[in-house]
Amino acid sequence: MTVPGITTIIPTETVGIGRQECCYRTIAPNNAPFWRDPKRKTGMKTIKDMPEHSRPREKLRERGACALTDEELVVAILGRGMLGIDVRTMARHVVHLICEHRDALTLEHLMDVPGIKLAKAAQILSAFELARRHLLKDTVKITVAQDVLPLVADIAGKQQEYFVCISLNGANEVIEKRVVTIGLLDKSPVHPREVFADVIADRAAAVIFVHNHPSGELQPSEAGLRMHEQLTDAGKILGLGVLDHVIVTRKGYFSFQEAGLIR
Repeated sequence: MTVPGITTIIPTETVGIGRQECCYRTIAPNNAPFWRDPKRKTGMKTIKDMPEHSRPREKLRERGACALTDEELVVAILGRGMLGIDVRTMARHVVHLICEHRDALTLEHLMDVPGIKLAKAAQILSAFELARRHLLKDTVKITVAQDVLPLVADIAGKQQEYFVCISLNGANEVIEKRVVTIGLLDKSPVHPREVFADVIADRAAAVIFVHNHPSGELQPSEAGLRMHEQLTDAGKILGLGVLDHVIVTRKGYFSFQEAGLIR
């Protein structure tokens, strides 16, 4: 039996998001759950009660989105709660759902959260979809030379010589792939400044070089060996490791790493 205004143990009731457990809950005078009682004080400060510099949107403006916690990011999207339901309580439930369902998160999941109806659920899912379409990239990790080949398949059959630089993070995951020069390496040498300028901006930890041989010859030329040595020396000065240098043709590939030419 529940008595209004008394903290009561409620067994096997659905609490939070889709879980059945015993919990302590204060029953409001109208016998409604605490989040539906507009007169009940939860003890949690509302956004307006917080110092301005601590409010999620103001914090985002001053320090950037990366400084916000997951809960604060959701608060920034939602903006405000509703009568009797603080926006941070709603945000905490939403973060739980995101962690549980990830890319399978649906409108129905979000609309199960007290206080979130179609408009707010649509805001959250729309923000996720925009990020998925334009910001998120599939992570490619390089462990052997063959992992590089799908990234440079477009230059294998070119009639001109392309020099490509692939920047990697500390986990050997691809950050970016760039064409640095087009033309014969012995006629237009690759300058370290052109190679490493963007790599430094990427905050990369290492690089992989790739160039093609239109002739189909897989062995490195004298010009290619000299260029590789020059770039390796420049990388060492900059604190950037050269993990491999790969030559590609329609016939196959040659890896400096596999041939023992990486020092």
